[in-house]
Amino acid sequence: MQIIYILLCIAGMALPLSQFVPWLSAYGLNVPLLFQLATSNQIAAFAWADVVITGIVVAVFMVSEGRKLAMRRLWLPLSCLMVGPSLALPLFLFMRERHLAAAGPNGSFKPALLHKAT
Repeated sequence: MQIIYILLCIAGMALPLSQFVPWLSAYGLNVPLLFQLATSNQIAAFAWADVVITGIVVAVFMVSEGRKLAMRRLWLPLSCLMVGPSLALPLFLFMRERHLAAAGPNGSFKPALLHKAT
């Protein structure tokens, strides 16, 4: 699965950036224009709303799962949300697979305690 996640990271970075970089070189970092175009019609607004909600869900999942498994360097996939969930999620899943593999079959890592029993 790790190889599949790496391939998905590459696709999740290359495809969105292949559309954004030419726009960026043509218009610069014109945030008002970007927002105007992203909401210019219902289909564009639908797509951006979906990406934003997906990004929030992915961030919550990464923080929750990362803390539960006591993963390190969670900042890396979280920062990749700047490119999009299409890069951040497969990168997190790759890191999670490596973390679980390093823990061994008996799960020798020490997961963080979420709630203390009283």
